[in-house]
Order: sequence, then structure tokens, then C-alpha cells
Amino acid sequence: MKAGVYYNNKDVRVEEKPIPEIESKDILIQVMASGICGSDVMEWYRIKKAPLVLGHELAGKIVKIGSDIKKFKVGDRVFSTHHVPCDECHYCKNGNETACVTFQTKNNFTPGGFSEFLKVSGKSVDTGTFILPDELSFEQGTFIEPLGTVVRGMRAINIRPSDSVLIIGSGLAGLLYVKLAKALGARKIIATDLNNFRLETAKKFGADAVFRAGDDIGILADKVVISAGALPALLQGLKSVDRGGVVLFFAVPKPGETIPIDFNPYWRNDISFKTCYGAAPRDNSQAVELLKSGKIKVDDMITHRLTLDKISEGFNLASENKECLKVIIKPNN
Repeated sequence: MKAGVYYNNKDVRVEEKPIPEIESKDILIQVMASGICGSDVMEWYRIKKAPLVLGHELAGKIVKIGSDIKKFKVGDRVFSTHHVPCDECHYCKNGNETACVTFQTKNNFTPGGFSEFLKVSGKSVDTGTFILPDELSFEQGTFIEPLGTVVRGMRAINIRPSDSVLIIGSGLAGLLYVKLAKALGARKIIATDLNNFRLETAKKFGADAVFRAGDDIGILADKVVISAGALPALLQGLKSVDRGGVVLFFAVPKPGETIPIDFNPYWRNDISFKTCYGAAPRDNSQAVELLKSGKIKVDDMITHRLTLDKISEGFNLASENKECLKVIIKPNN
């Protein structure tokens, strides 16, 4: 089979690999659509493990199941996630599933979603693979995991209709935050970015006002979502939160990059900091319902559809951050 092998953002090669052999508790998926995630082009994060096959936002059809599999059958349309919690540790039992060591260290995909076929094993079969509803296309299915991460973030900061929300960074995740804040009825939604195309898109998707990153927005927000990992984005977020508000660190800088913080005003003004990493099965289940119901629409977020042979072009588009939101790779088209 063909697979897109990542060496760096400018070097993603289509190579031949054997179709994975499944065992009794595995499933084999024919990948029909796989999205390029912002973390896939986070070169400092990915290159240390290169070469490897990336791709964790995917949907496809089951073409083979192990002898012990009762939950699925050949032909089922599914989406699957590579990281899932153990459901047994202290963190899982207290609702902090993405802090679970199993979640953070165990990858249940072989080789990855940018391949014609994918073996899914372990708990990713039991709790990380879901039937794709008939209402959702394979392309829409690739948004379940990224929307799940946003659902988790929104739950962490408890968006209410009375809230003003500032979203710093209008990449795909930031724009999903715009859409979800709109669906939750937030009183005012403000978005920032350096890219004019993304600012225009944020406005189209429901932002009441948009500003170039770093500009004075003139108001303080009840809920601030930092969805860009640059240090200036963090600084803007920290100075833009209102009294009694919450700052969500959805994106963070590179390891070792730090900023000095005077905690006194945050302490005095009852301001909270929250973090959000990944999506647990319950977050993905909620994302499915949001997509299925039409409360969140994502077709207008797909800017490029490419075959696997053009995956290098896809990574160039995604890493250059120009007029590009979501790039979908279609390994079997």
C-alpha cells in the first residue's frame, strides 16, 4: 500500500509499505479521508520522531476484523482516534482523561492515517472507534477529533450566553471555537489573527469583531481562548481578560519558552487559568452529535482536497498558513 512518510514539513514522501497484519483484537480500516492537523506541521514537535506516518483525523471503512471483535463488522463506516485513556487510573476517574499516562504515551495506529490502510488496536478499538452516522460524510468525519478538542476546551471554561469570548488565533481550531461559541449563544465573539484571510473567515463564521493580532481590541473579555502558540499571543491573552474571567491555554509555546507573570492582579481580580489538551471519548461523542445535528457545520472549512500522491503539497499548504484552513488527504481516491 501507499503511505505518506513525514521527514519534515518540506519533505513528505509517498512510499510503499506492507498492509498491516491484524490480530484477534484489531481492525483494519480503508482510509477514505484524513485531515492534516496543525500539530502535524508543528515541526519542532514532529521532527524528533521522523520518519513516520502521521494522520490522526480520519474516517474510513472497516475491511477486516479480528476474530474477537464483536462491536463492528466489515463494511462499517467509522472514525477512530489514536490516543485513548485507560479509564482506570486516578486521572481518568476524576475526569482528567487526557492527563492519563496511557493517553499520552500509547499510539494505537499502525502506521498512521496518511496511508491507504490503517490497523487500529488496543483500547482505540474499544473506546476510540465509533460508527460514523449516516448523516456525516467521510470528510465531515475527519472533524470529529479536532472538534472534540474544542468541546473539551469549552467545557473547561463553561461558556454562558452572558459571556464575551476572545479567541486569539483563527486557525482551524480557533475558527471551531468561533463556531462553537456562536452555537452556545455567547453574547459577543471577538477573534484575532495575523492573516487577513482567516480574519475574514472568522467574521463569516460568526465573530462579531475581528482584529489583527497585537492590536488593541478596546475591551476585556470574560473568556479568553489562546489558540496560537506564539509568545505575543499569550501576552495579548493575559492582558485581555476581564475581572472574574478565565484564560484558556489551548495552545502553548515551544518547550523552554517562558514569559514572566505578575500574578498579583490575577489573584486580586479573581481571574482563573485553565489548560486543555486533546479529546477524550466523551468529547468526541459530543462532537459527533454537534455535527450530526447541524449545530456545527464544517464543509465550509475544507479549502483543499488532495490525493495521497499530493500529500507533500498538502503539508506545504498547511504549514504556510496562507489561504488554507483544512487540507483533506484522500488515500483511496
